[in-house]
Amino acid sequence: MYPTNEKEALDALKGEDPELAATAEAILWGAWCRSGDPETDRLFRAGVDAMQNRRLTESEEFFTRVIQRQTEFAEGWNKRATVRYVRQNFVGSIADCQETLARNPNHFGAAAGQGLSHMSLGQFREAAMCFRRALEIHPHLDGVRQNLALAEAEGGGSGYLH
Repeated sequence: MYPTNEKEALDALKGEDPELAATAEAILWGAWCRSGDPETDRLFRAGVDAMQNRRLTESEEFFTRVIQRQTEFAEGWNKRATVRYVRQNFVGSIADCQETLARNPNHFGAAAGQGLSHMSLGQFREAAMCFRRALEIHPHLDGVRQNLALAEAEGGGSGYLH
């Protein structure tokens, strides 16, 4: 039985069935990428299109407009964090990941992305804490598990970020 709401999808992420977890992840991303406002969604899609076509300055501007229109739309912050990471603005990306998680504490993507930014800055303890948070939400993220091992090997310790 496939999840029919966000709670069921989040529960399915923690289950033993990797195929169901992948389906649940897709359901969550689909829900998270809709703001409920047609103009915000149009700007969001334009930002995604610009990002996919490597027009990163334009993409960041679109996501900034999304955030200005709907401050509580977590995925606007998350997508801008992604663009900032790609542009190597790791401090800005971390700040946007934190904003995402303040609005959606279950956003495993933002937790993992924040970890990547910390790794890029050589902040291995912080990175490890973020990767652990992502894995607590979504234990099937093998790439995050590998990044956690790398962060720990670099001195990331066993601290935990709440």
